[in-house]
Amino acid sequence: MLSRVANSVYWMHRYIERAENYARFMSVNFNLALDLPPNVDQQWEPLLTATADKDSFKKYYSEPTRENVIHFMTFDKRNPNSIVSCLSDARENARTIREVISKEMWEHLNTFYLMVRDTSPKQQWEQTQTQNFFTEIRNSIQLFYGIIDATITRNEAWHFGRLGRFLERADKTSRFLDVKYFTLLPEIELVGSTIDLMIWSAVLKSVSAYNMHRQQYRSLTPASIVEFLILDKMFPRAVAHCIRQAELSLYEISGNNITQGFGNSAERMLSKLRTDIEFTETADIFKTGLHQYLDNFQTRTNTVGDAIFQTYFDLKPIEV
Repeated sequence: MLSRVANSVYWMHRYIERAENYARFMSVNFNLALDLPPNVDQQWEPLLTATADKDSFKKYYSEPTRENVIHFMTFDKRNPNSIVSCLSDARENARTIREVISKEMWEHLNTFYLMVRDTSPKQQWEQTQTQNFFTEIRNSIQLFYGIIDATITRNEAWHFGRLGRFLERADKTSRFLDVKYFTLLPEIELVGSTIDLMIWSAVLKSVSAYNMHRQQYRSLTPASIVEFLILDKMFPRAVAHCIRQAELSLYEISGNNITQGFGNSAERMLSKLRTDIEFTETADIFKTGLHQYLDNFQTRTNTVGDAIFQTYFDLKPIEV
């Protein structure tokens, strides 16, 4: 497979996954708004901090109000990570590899992008309208993944896409937990209170993990939520599950036998990251500090991404 084609497949999936997760990020605060008492103000700045978009936001906006943050993270083309920018980049990558993807994939992605692009961001939406719009984005992306599963041969292209999707999802799940770290409670005494637990619950709901968590644990606690979203091997948005699935696809691409060790730097880094997560306990995470652990994980995930680029996409011509 040409490295150019592999690169486009990989990034098409990363951009699609990023767009979905940005819609989910906004849902954190909408879920909170339904549960928090009226004396606690909504906070939108934590979303910018957790996604590392704060500096970029400050270039164009003076205050992190609800309207400004939603516009910046959804419709602002000056933000390379906004939903419309991600869908535009995913569509462009898909356009260049039409021969590799299915007709149904292209048609759905093209229609979906045009729908989001043509949605007017100037109109003043009510909270319900805004939430419904983000739900529609999530549902359209879930449908896109369903089309992929039903129409694509499990070949190299499929594994490159899967690799990109799960790496992006692992990174964003860690950032959902980081939103909790950057959310400020009115008083320090409220840590561990009902309000604090509501914020934790909002994080669970935003990654569609609330019901699955309740099935597995008797009560909602910060420790159980962190354990579920980071260390659970079965839940599809948990960090441990995502890294394991990305690793399996990476070894399928190279043809190396995973039981016999790594064959290149990308495999070595990703396997080491997976092993470290596998042998981590919840107490270890809190001992390190949740934010510090997540920050280190995000750095290592970026390093893995760089290694994948060097191994498969940044191929130089052979000099004779």
